[in-house]
Amino acid sequence: MDDDLHSLPRLLIELRMEHADLDNLIDRALLDATTDDLTLRRLKKRRLVLRDKITRIESELEPLRPA
Repeated sequence: MDDDLHSLPRLLIELRMEHADLDNLIDRALLDATTDDLTLRRLKKRRLVLRDKITRIESELEPLRPA
């Protein structure tokens, strides 16, 4: 059971959920005139890091396809 909690498919789901949450947060921040640029840049950078992790895990989980 403990292995399921730390499996790559589970991590992928969690990262996708966090990425979606950040998307929503960034969208709301863009509409809010009081959000400072530094906060917005940090949110976007975090989202990009998550996207990179998601892409890396997806490539590990997908078998190589012949050309």
